[in-house]
Formats: sequence, C-alpha cells, structure tokens
Amino acid sequence: MKTLGLLAALLMTAAEGQARLLLTQKQALELAFPAGSSVERKTAFLSDAQVKEAEALARAKVESRVWTYYAGASSGAPSGYAYFDRVVVRTMPATVMAALAPDGTLRFLEVLTFDEPDDYKASRRWLDQLKDRPLDGGLRIGGVLRNQTGATLTSAAFAESARRMLAVHAVLNKRAP
Repeated sequence: MKTLGLLAALLMTAAEGQARLLLTQKQALELAFPAGSSVERKTAFLSDAQVKEAEALARAKVESRVWTYYAGASSGAPSGYAYFDRVVVRTMPATVMAALAPDGTLRFLEVLTFDEPDDYKASRRWLDQLKDRPLDGGLRIGGVLRNQTGATLTSAAFAESARRMLAVHAVLNKRAP
C-alpha cells in the first residue's frame, strides 16, 4: 500500500496548496527508461526477514513491507528499474525516485515533490553525486557524498532514501552489495 500512501500524500498536500510538484510520476518514469522500453509495474511484499535484511544493508529503517516498483525491458533484456520513496526532510515530505541500472546500481535520484522551503532543496550538483553509485558503506554523508550547506537534513534524508531503495532492490533480486 506504499503506492497508495504515496499517491494519497501527493493528493492531500496538493489539495492543501502546499505540495510543490516538480515532476510527475509519468515524467520521472520517462527519464528512468529509454524510449521504446516496455515498462511493467510490479508489487513486492517483503517478509519480516527481507525487511530486516534491507534495513541492515541500507542502515536505515524500512517502514513499508509493500513496495511498488517499475521494471523496464528493451529488446528482451532488462533496461532498469525505478523505485519511489517518500521521506520527511525536516518537517515536510519529499518524494524521490531512484532509477536503477540493470546491475542494481543507482543511475540517478530525481526529486518529484519537495514541500520544504527552497533554501533546503538539494541542488542538481548535489544530486549528481549519487549518479552511478552502488549500495555500499560510502553512500552516505561523510563517505562519498558531500554535505550541502544549508540543506544538511535534505542531504541526509535523500542519501538514506537512496540506500533504502537500493537495499530493497538488492533483497528482491538477491544481490549482495
């Protein structure tokens, strides 16, 4: 039900006039998958053991057992995956999408909604640090990721979200980083 919760959150904040939609889900998926890819929506139900494994890999809480994600294929071969996550940055939510390569590395992270003030928004330069990163101990602030002055909580929340989505994917596909 994570997708329903995500959709409800987007609609509720939009109805309140607070949501700042930066990118629609359709636009984000178009960025994640090459033109001509067939994209299939899938839903995974994590067991207790899978949640614990994902939390250990991500070094972050995995609150939902239900994950809806998208798998792309081109010419019969996998072209990538896309996962969506909703995080609270300071006091307000943000929605991010992780586009993953077929090998399970993070191709890029894209921000769909961001309800905090613009001062706390992650810059494109900061987001570019996440490109082509595997799930490992360095994928954190102070590891391979620099902090963004003025957006420390955003940096930490987005790094944690990236690790969480990579970890869920690794568990679903039995890939150990």
